[in-house]
Amino acid sequence: MKQLLVINDARLAQSFADYLGSRGLHCELTQSETGITVWLADESRVAEAEVEVKRFLKEPFHPRYAEASWQSGTPNQRIDYQAGHHSLSAQFLIHAGPLTLLVMLLCLCLFGLQFIGLDIYAALSFHPDLQQLTGWQIWRFITPAFLHFTPLHLIFNLMWWWYLGGMVERKLGSSKLLLLLLVGAAIPNLCEFLVSGPDFGGLSAVVNVLVGYVWMLGKRHPDGELQLPDGLFMFMLVWVAIGFSGLLGSNLANTAHLSGLVIGLLHGWLDGRRHATA
Repeated sequence: MKQLLVINDARLAQSFADYLGSRGLHCELTQSETGITVWLADESRVAEAEVEVKRFLKEPFHPRYAEASWQSGTPNQRIDYQAGHHSLSAQFLIHAGPLTLLVMLLCLCLFGLQFIGLDIYAALSFHPDLQQLTGWQIWRFITPAFLHFTPLHLIFNLMWWWYLGGMVERKLGSSKLLLLLLVGAAIPNLCEFLVSGPDFGGLSAVVNVLVGYVWMLGKRHPDGELQLPDGLFMFMLVWVAIGFSGLLGSNLANTAHLSGLVIGLLHGWLDGRRHATA
């Protein structure tokens, strides 16, 4: 047998072994003080297995591994599955990078300050009129993205931000996520102001940028690290369309949502093109 890797989380090791088994790469697991060792039974297929090892190390929590375990349903009685098991909070932190967590914390703090009665909106909302657009308070192009008005509004946006922002930050780095955040806040906010005025807020436009970006980059590079299922992309398209229909009320920043999605698609297409010509 050939040793593939050692994993300190027994559940992850079993999921990976089950996934390899679903691809015809039979593996054995052994446990020691250093962790769970994954052994490949057929050494003639080492090259194939090493490709899967590299992919696993890049995204160990990808659903493909859990799905393989669910289908297999054959736990190893010799393995202690509590060894090295990550708690839900640890998995939450593993998925998100520092910028992802910082933005979440900022949104939560600002929402809390608004909840206790502080007039945060007056200081951070968009410029109230066209004459002040060229003023020195340049932060007002960005800061409306961090303002939320209801708990559901906040939770919905932060869930998407954690999922997509964490994905982008882990794969492409904090600088790329920061660029998407700044562009995805400033341009949609300006578009929304020009159409509907200054009374809006929320991270939704930035989330739509990330949806469009990740989906388009995945389409340009089907074998790349960033992928978004077509179903989730279609969900966001339908959500934007419902917003324009008025079924969700008249206080949605629909122009910001749509412009954010378009910006994300264009950015993903341009980055995909650069990767293709590199």
